Amino acid sequence: MYKRSEKIAEAIHEVVTELLVKGLKDPRIGFVTITGVKVTDDLHQATVYFSVIGDDDAKKATEAGLNSARGYIRREMGKQLHMRYIPEIFFKYDVSLDQGNRIEKLLREIKAHEQRDDSED
Repeated sequence: MYKRSEKIAEAIHEVVTELLVKGLKDPRIGFVTITGVKVTDDLHQATVYFSVIGDDDAKKATEAGLNSARGYIRREMGKQLHMRYIPEIFFKYDVSLDQGNRIEKLLREIKAHEQRDDSED
């Protein structure tokens, strides 16, 4: 059974994704993908996790751009979700993709090392 916070998280995910597809005007915001939303049980705060193509500067700029658009995004959420209280939203870069890529790289290196060891025998 869904908790209310999970339903709200899904709705926020949809609204924010839609706004990004339509395009926010801030030039700092790069090509962004919303990877998840976590809403507190009291529904007062939502953390929106995102990934973006680019280096650390692009990640930081996108996060700053998204956080500066929070007021606009909350107003749009209010219009679309018809809730009495719209959670405060915070954007945070999702490091899980970077961690996954790092693990894959390490596994490839191990496999290449093992193959070199096997060919030396």
